[in-house]
Amino acid sequence: MTTTLPSDAARLRATVDFVKVQDTSGLLPLLLPGLDALELRSLVDRCHFSHAALLVFPASAEALRAQLADCGLAPDTAAQPSVVVRDRLASRHRRDAAGLDVRILRPPVPGPRGEHRTVEVFALTVPPGSSLAPVADHERIGQHEAHLAFEVENPDPLVLHGLRALLGRHGAVADGGGYNPHEDGTVFYFTAPKDSKAGYGRVELYAAGDHRDVLADHLREHGARQPAETLLRLMTGAWTTQALAAFAELRAADALDAAAETAPEALAVALAVDPESLTRLLRYLAMLGVVAEGRAGFRLTPLGELLRSRTPGSMRPLALMYGGPFYRSFAGLGHTVRTGEVAFERIFGENHFDHFARDPELAELFDQSMAASSRLFEPLAAHPVVTAAGRAPAPATIVDIAGGNGELLGRLLGAHPRLRGVLLERPHAVAAARRSLDAAGLGARCTYLAGDFADVPPDAEVYVLSRVLHDWDDDRCREILRHCARAMPAHADLLIVERVLPADGAPSLATAWDLHMMCNVGGQERRSDHYARLLADAGLALVGHASLPLDGSVLHARRTTASAGGPPAAGPARREPEAAR
Repeated sequence: MTTTLPSDAARLRATVDFVKVQDTSGLLPLLLPGLDALELRSLVDRCHFSHAALLVFPASAEALRAQLADCGLAPDTAAQPSVVVRDRLASRHRRDAAGLDVRILRPPVPGPRGEHRTVEVFALTVPPGSSLAPVADHERIGQHEAHLAFEVENPDPLVLHGLRALLGRHGAVADGGGYNPHEDGTVFYFTAPKDSKAGYGRVELYAAGDHRDVLADHLREHGARQPAETLLRLMTGAWTTQALAAFAELRAADALDAAAETAPEALAVALAVDPESLTRLLRYLAMLGVVAEGRAGFRLTPLGELLRSRTPGSMRPLALMYGGPFYRSFAGLGHTVRTGEVAFERIFGENHFDHFARDPELAELFDQSMAASSRLFEPLAAHPVVTAAGRAPAPATIVDIAGGNGELLGRLLGAHPRLRGVLLERPHAVAAARRSLDAAGLGARCTYLAGDFADVPPDAEVYVLSRVLHDWDDDRCREILRHCARAMPAHADLLIVERVLPADGAPSLATAWDLHMMCNVGGQERRSDHYARLLADAGLALVGHASLPLDGSVLHARRTTASAGGPPAAGPARREPEAAR
């Protein structure tokens, strides 16, 4: 016996009727049976029923407009691409997402008290005879994209985590989601509880803005129920690295506009590349949110703007480093795990400090990469130790040990006009720092020392070791810290900037960089108690620990005892670029 499915028009009318009569406080108990009065009040205060959604399959754009008109609907805005539903369809039907042009419209519908509601219409055009007909039939039967949506008012991470937890407590299960850069909104999908009486199998929480940090937790929960897909996505991480590196190498971000779309053919001419290949690369990057795709072509997103060559804080050097030398060396990670040897040295025949210094182009990239994550430094200028030094009655001195190209020291001097600075580095790095700080108008307040760790100057008020200790093993770290302790007067402070491993195993960039340091540098990231022990061995005490952006930390140490004995053996004051972190 053949079952006749409701037509798209009939489903659309039923959805409109549903949206017109429901209200938030009445719908939530149907959706989540078992809600108590306090929980219901909490939900009603933080979100409201905004729309019901369905997926339709018109034969053409004109057919869709006719269906909407028959239901008394007129879209309030032009159709926009639906990234989330497109990717869900591609995954479910094992099709190329680029071949699924899913559009989203939100024609307005009044609620029972005249409040603004919408019917969210996802539309995949399926002309007669199209190969997409089986997709349409399967989706009409399964109604996989039909859902109820609640918009979160004043979303922030705490509210979103709380709402997710409350829905989960009453049987709603994470079912994917995504960030749509076309409308700057984040969606969290759930499978409705089994005992739900709302008539819909899926629920959406919609939060205006980019909330991908919270979304990552949501997707991990969803992925735990789909291990094969999750593992496959993890395995393709190398493709992402190379796509970003190719985009950076071509300087495509410099040729794209953030406000207007550029046709891929025109962009290909400007970059002197193959148009079809470039289009396919851009489609992949659109899925990552680096660019956004519209009807007229592609535009750059805020994420993609970080890959422009002249943007302040540009991360283009990192993309080139991760897609270049470090990409090659990570292929030897298995060798490092088997033998404990540094894969970079096995592949390139020397440690990465010497390798970069030997090649002028890599040396320049090295210096650029050191400043590529300057966001890590932004709050450091407001650290109480730096602020107190900047306000001291007599001009105070801050020493940046292995200070690279002077990016950090420049920020500190720029924020505190009375501070004086000393930069200790290798000769060629000192020359680069001098040029940079002179150009910023800060050179008159800075002294430059070419030397190694044994040359840490005495009598300063603040000493800084930024991303240095993770280059070395524990014995070498103790030597470096002893040099600092012997140079520091009793009243001085030492600030150590590193990524610190979480004590509870929570997800952190530090855990990823620990693997990188093992494979490419021979160093390691450490927990704060590990640093405390190293400091104690050098006559220093850890007295403070504060967070920085990009999962960074600043550890505050002071002297506890006078250092005794001669200086330990010293090697060059080597410092890898931020690309190595």
